[in-house]
Amino acid sequence: MGHKRASSTKLNRWISTSLLLAGVSVATMASAETLRFAHVYETSEPYHKWALWAADEIEKRTDGRYTVEVHPASSLGKEADINEGLSLGTVDLIYTGNQFAGRSYGPIGIAGAPYMFRDFDHWKTYAESDLFKEIAQGYQDATGNVPLAMNYYGKRHTTSNKEISTPEDMQGLKIRVPNAPMYMMFPEAVGANPTPIAFSEVYLALQQGVVDAQENPLPTIQAKKFYEVQDYINLTGHITDSLITIAGGPLWNRLSDEDKEVFRNVYTEAGEKITNDIVQSEEDLVAWFEDQGVTVNKVDTEPFREAVIPYHNGDAATWDKETYDRLQALGQ
Repeated sequence: MGHKRASSTKLNRWISTSLLLAGVSVATMASAETLRFAHVYETSEPYHKWALWAADEIEKRTDGRYTVEVHPASSLGKEADINEGLSLGTVDLIYTGNQFAGRSYGPIGIAGAPYMFRDFDHWKTYAESDLFKEIAQGYQDATGNVPLAMNYYGKRHTTSNKEISTPEDMQGLKIRVPNAPMYMMFPEAVGANPTPIAFSEVYLALQQGVVDAQENPLPTIQAKKFYEVQDYINLTGHITDSLITIAGGPLWNRLSDEDKEVFRNVYTEAGEKITNDIVQSEEDLVAWFEDQGVTVNKVDTEPFREAVIPYHNGDAATWDKETYDRLQALGQ
């Protein structure tokens, strides 16, 4: 027995020494925590690529105290589910649309409203503004969850099996939208029939004719292969959209101030990389789609914009007029 105890002690001492020589303390090994990052996007998309990069950076910059597992393509649930999971602590970090975040705190949904931004530069000014910081703080106060970064998602366009050039062309069109109220504003303003369907089910719904159309940015139309089951991409550009990277309150509350700064910095950097990739994709993809035999229809968006603007401060608005006016004044 004494011999076995001595051997065990020597073995433990050898393991500890080996770990120390490798730069890993036993304490660090014991306290390392694995976090879950959930999103609904494909592994081929920049959101996933840069989430993986951020996971590596988090591990490096926290000296291994945190590792992040990234779960793509709705593998941990639909977008509504992963938003709920943040507060429950079943997921720690997510990407989500402003419109989904707006279910919990109305004002944050303003960035997902149709024709809310004049162009990409207007959106970028908002993403870096004190106004967004104030709205993000309001969301944090309301939910306990913490917005860390804005990520450009692209201008949303309408795909269909017929040409859409005017608002009248959308009368009665059954169009798939994400299951968040703000996505209804554009179709309702032009007389279409918005039909909420989960992101993972859209391709099949288009293929089977459950809906006639859908709307998403060009990189998403490519990644989800919607162009295979739709003849036209109509460049309505109706939402200059973005995703928010959000940390769950249960995670945030147990991070040290130093680690909070690491998480915020890493995901801000990832957001910049995502934004650059999406901007480049938008520039390249019109020609790519045309090469695939899809008709890309360049639309005069002004009549669509005029149809929507009266709705900005109507019954569907989840923000006040002061917030709206401040957003519109940005970059003027």
